[in-house]
Amino acid sequence: MPNNTQHVVRATDGGWVVRKGGSSKATKHFETQDEAIIWGREIAKHQNAEFYVHGRDGKIREKNSYGKDPHPPKG
Repeated sequence: MPNNTQHVVRATDGGWVVRKGGSSKATKHFETQDEAIIWGREIAKHQNAEFYVHGRDGKIREKNSYGKDPHPPKG
């Protein structure tokens, strides 16, 4: 995970956490994924970072760019 990213991932206790890319520690813990998404999205916006939401299976199910998009759309 690159450092200028924020990720919403499943916590080992069944909740959800927001974690900065490259870090093994959670920035903040939440009971629901929706709460984690709301908080994590705001952090990503303030940091001009990439934002990833992982599903229960760990796969990325949503991503947004709030900074320099490495693959901006053409046109």
